[in-house]
Amino acid sequence: MKFIDEARIEVHAGKGGDGVASFRREKFVPRGGPDGGDGGRGGSIFAVADRNINTLIDYRYARIHRAKNGQKGMGSDCFGRAAADIVLRMPVGTVISDAETGEILFDLAQDGEQVTLAQGGSGGLGNLHFKSSTNRAPRQFTVGGPGVSRYLKLELKVLADVGLLGLPNAGKSTLIRAISAARPKVADYPFTTLQPNLGVVRVDDNRSFVVADIPGLIEGAAEGAGLGHQFLRHLARTRLLLHIIDVMPPDPAADVVRDAKALVRELRKYDEALYRKPRWLVFNKLDLVPEAEREKLVRSLLKQLGVKRKSFNISALTGEGCRAMTFAVMEHVEATAAHKTTTHRKTAAADAA
Repeated sequence: MKFIDEARIEVHAGKGGDGVASFRREKFVPRGGPDGGDGGRGGSIFAVADRNINTLIDYRYARIHRAKNGQKGMGSDCFGRAAADIVLRMPVGTVISDAETGEILFDLAQDGEQVTLAQGGSGGLGNLHFKSSTNRAPRQFTVGGPGVSRYLKLELKVLADVGLLGLPNAGKSTLIRAISAARPKVADYPFTTLQPNLGVVRVDDNRSFVVADIPGLIEGAAEGAGLGHQFLRHLARTRLLLHIIDVMPPDPAADVVRDAKALVRELRKYDEALYRKPRWLVFNKLDLVPEAEREKLVRSLLKQLGVKRKSFNISALTGEGCRAMTFAVMEHVEATAAHKTTTHRKTAAADAA
């Protein structure tokens, strides 16, 4: 199935039913008094995060969601029936924003989280509510409230701990196959990855993290070149980026350092927050380099890149160096999660005080 990560929908909540002006009419009951009931509530529309759903494909085809109106009130103190609500199930990680203003309204980051997309109108009041000692035969009633209508944009940002960055054919898909049970397509030509792939990396029985592989980035990606820019949003929630660098690119004329710097520039153009995320360098395909020359090559690349970042030397094809890298990533993910929890508790305590 094609990965669908964006959709636009309309939601229209139901109108509340009108109240009614009615009077009791029975034999042997003269001047029975007002007995008009209230109108029913209009149907609301909710969104619920469901971890069993992976795409927004349903909303590409079902774009308009309209709840029913509430029933009108009736005599004999009978209230109108409330309309049924509509629940839209969406993948965990869906960001819901206003399609007209671009304002982010909701972020479904937890399984089971529920939000109200459009509130149904309240039912009108029957004349039963307007009787008094001075107004014994009221003919007033109110109409039902209107339901809310919205035009929404849905974006899916996958929930991964680690994101893989790199040029096409840098070996990202081979790496995710080597360290997880994910099986993305691997071939000896660029752009074999056409959609994000998620893999769970289990370092031992009770410790694991999720890694995301997106299509490769090329120069000009921030302006829309290539495929990778369409999926960079999926790395927004990650705690760590792994920049995969192919030390032996297929094109002999390729400049490894220039291409690596160009990718980082594109990342910064696209999103400054994503650029500031922790980013480690992973030098891949070292199995193609004679063992005696590997250390010298990596030192030279690090010097030319001119950055002081944590780096790993691996071969995704043979698995060399992958185990040490995954343990280091696991420790970073755990440390980040612990720091986030501590910060949250301190903030909550400060708010309570």
